[in-house]
Amino acid sequence: MSTVVLLAVTGLGLGALYFLVASGLSLIFGLMDVLNFAHGALLSIGAYGSWWAASGHLPGAGSSGAGFVLAVAFGTAVGTLAAVVLELALIRPLYQRPREQVLATVGVGLAVPALLSAIWGADARPFPGPHALSGTFGLLGARIPVNRLVLVGAALLVLAALRLFLGRTRHGLVVRAGVEDRAMVTALGIDVRRAFTLVFAIGGAAAALGGALGGLYYGSVDPGQGTSLLIFAFVVVVMGGMGSVAGAALAAAGVGLVQQFANYYTASGLGDLAVVVLLAALLLLRPSGLTGRLA
Repeated sequence: MSTVVLLAVTGLGLGALYFLVASGLSLIFGLMDVLNFAHGALLSIGAYGSWWAASGHLPGAGSSGAGFVLAVAFGTAVGTLAAVVLELALIRPLYQRPREQVLATVGVGLAVPALLSAIWGADARPFPGPHALSGTFGLLGARIPVNRLVLVGAALLVLAALRLFLGRTRHGLVVRAGVEDRAMVTALGIDVRRAFTLVFAIGGAAAALGGALGGLYYGSVDPGQGTSLLIFAFVVVVMGGMGSVAGAALAAAGVGLVQQFANYYTASGLGDLAVVVLLAALLLLRPSGLTGRLA
């Protein structure tokens, strides 16, 4: 029983990490029709920004208490800024040219890890997380890492914030309307470009937050971390339904659980294969994904 509880909570923690990455990816694709292969680079930027700040390079930041919160906020802010720069400088001129858009984002996705490797080396760097989050607590006979709950809590907050943004705010409604009929919204005097930049910033912030908290989950950061997580993020987006944030949340939880249980009860590494099989089965039964709509 304790093993099942541990695997379940750990799987949900991993699923929460996948959701933080996939939510921004799903939001950007669903609202802007942009397949952003540089999304993993934004995660890596957020991870290294938080690691750099938590290592004591940023005044006031550190690896404990409020200093760690500041470090995570700094990494998230850096990733958000990088997303805005990416949208303004690279994505916006290519909105009507999807092929060049894909090639450009793939190039950024390859260049950023190479740049991080050139600056800090290709080896993984230990992530200086707070001592309070490195311990465990008891649940139904299992010892659960505290940082898994932090990831789940962060994912739930991001999910609630995104649904609130899309359904309850003026900017969210403008973006949704701009996707349906950009010319009409522009004719009404609304600058859709600003709303699209905001969406890209929110997606980048979610990815950067995932990178920062991913350092807690893995205990380290490395240049290729964003690329490896991006693969599972795409799986989550497809399974959840292209453009559905709620679907991405359900799919992320399912992928994390399947991966953890398959790795434990079968051979190590078969969890990835189990996820691929699950994806194929779902697409055969529901080609549009779990929800297939923006929500």
